[in-house]
Amino acid sequence: MFDDILLSFNLIAQENHIEKFGEGLINRTWKITDPEKNNEFILQQINKNVFKNPLHIAENINKIDQYLSARYPDYLFVSSLPAANGDYMVKHTDGEYYRLLPYVKRSITLNTVQTRHESFEAARQFAKFTNLLAGFDVTELNYTLAGFHDLSARFEEFKRVVKKASPERLNQANGAIENAFRHQDIAETHQAIMNDNLIPLRVVHHDTKISNILFDENHKGLCVIDLDTVMPGYFISDVGDMMRTYLSPANEEEQDFSKISIREDFFAAIVEGYLSEMNANLTENERELFVYSGKLMIYMQAIRFLTDYLNNDIYYGTSYPGHNLVRAQNQFVLLDQYLAVEDKFLQVVFNAQKQPK
Repeated sequence: MFDDILLSFNLIAQENHIEKFGEGLINRTWKITDPEKNNEFILQQINKNVFKNPLHIAENINKIDQYLSARYPDYLFVSSLPAANGDYMVKHTDGEYYRLLPYVKRSITLNTVQTRHESFEAARQFAKFTNLLAGFDVTELNYTLAGFHDLSARFEEFKRVVKKASPERLNQANGAIENAFRHQDIAETHQAIMNDNLIPLRVVHHDTKISNILFDENHKGLCVIDLDTVMPGYFISDVGDMMRTYLSPANEEEQDFSKISIREDFFAAIVEGYLSEMNANLTENERELFVYSGKLMIYMQAIRFLTDYLNNDIYYGTSYPGHNLVRAQNQFVLLDQYLAVEDKFLQVVFNAQKQPK
């Protein structure tokens, strides 16, 4: 398999060491190392089941790369490398799409957020990415995942699935379903934001887990990576996803809900890191929605897991019966804990935004 794929990028498979790389759940990834030339690359196979048109990804990244290269040439942007034919996404004879990226030497990735400093650095990097692209015409970008963070649509889908789910699953999920409806004001707020065009479309990452930041050996942020979901969106997606994935030491797979907690100092670090790059660029409406963004993303992930459970687990992979229900319950616990400190967080954001822009 690798012979033809690597040859399309002018690489000889026999001259390189090939190994699986990373823990990503969507795309397949390998590290390609040429010990003779001291060259290192990342090869990825794009998941067509998730990304229906992989060429849209390549188009987006190329446009952003051209913009950043012309205006901010010192910014580290890990863009795809051209194949021998000049394409940045190669369709192999197996029907799959592949791309090659440079490997950033002496960089590291993290799978969990262990320190306040890491939260700050990650938030700063995601904010810097959006801030540098503030002048980019966002309408030039493709939607690589249509409706990805559309909470209103997710909530409507949830209601439809509730009506057709099996009695057994409805019974098992009764408490979670009640939680979903109890917090539906979060979805109603989202719909109002969209109806009134309260906040501007921006170039945002949409998947701000810690593993999508490259760090140096001292855990200082270098840049954002995994750019497949970069497309038009709203800042609440990026900020909210950081809150969802950084604040608790227990992730969405944790079955012992007593381990789920909110690290308030990590929230402050996200705020400080994000505003260090974006404070001057945020609108007043965006500022008012900073804390709401956490509610948005936690709640949306909860109903996505719950919807999939009621729909017989057709989207998220499961490892045991009821896995997606447990994930949903986990996220509802996180949401309750987040809401319990919401007033404190509003004050943190208010104080941080008063700092000089």
